[in-house]
Amino acid sequence: MNYKDFYWIRQPKSFELKDDILKIETNPHTDLWQRTYYHFRNDNAPMFVMDTEQEFFSFVVKTHFSETNHRFDQCGVIVYLDSENWLKCSVEYENEIFQHLGSVVTNNGFSDWATTTTPANVKCMWYRLSRRGDDFCFENSFDGINFSQMRICHLSKATKKIRFGVYACSPEDSSFTAVFSEMQITSCKWQAHNGQQPD
Repeated sequence: MNYKDFYWIRQPKSFELKDDILKIETNPHTDLWQRTYYHFRNDNAPMFVMDTEQEFFSFVVKTHFSETNHRFDQCGVIVYLDSENWLKCSVEYENEIFQHLGSVVTNNGFSDWATTTTPANVKCMWYRLSRRGDDFCFENSFDGINFSQMRICHLSKATKKIRFGVYACSPEDSSFTAVFSEMQITSCKWQAHNGQQPD
């Protein structure tokens, strides 16, 4: 991975990039969310991203979050066009029993959150983000080999160039160190649909 192509959107409290491992220390009260249900708007999470106009690719990363211990602490994958148009997926800490493995899709300033629960002792997760034009697929894996589909979604303004990468944040009064490793960009692993043809 050529990290020279990456840059920060809102640099975190502290970070270290060494031997292909990125560590981010989160700032308290940082988050990404727009309007829906909670009615607040948060757009201050740090992101380490790169630009691309490539319409067919996959991005894989391993995340470690052994220090999460406060509600909503999270780290994962991000596609970020602007404050009102973005996608993310992560594990969000909830309590000592369970966490939320989920994804958020934000189109035109409104977010939605799709989740499933995973045990609180899970502290490592791989993600694979795939792009096919303005459509995206999120997958997760517990071993980096076998990936399961989390979500297929559309980002209405992802017509050409997008920004994608990783993020970490602590929406409440907490902080932790998120660790990202084994980042790679590959050919698109999300295969073209084989079935009903487009209208």
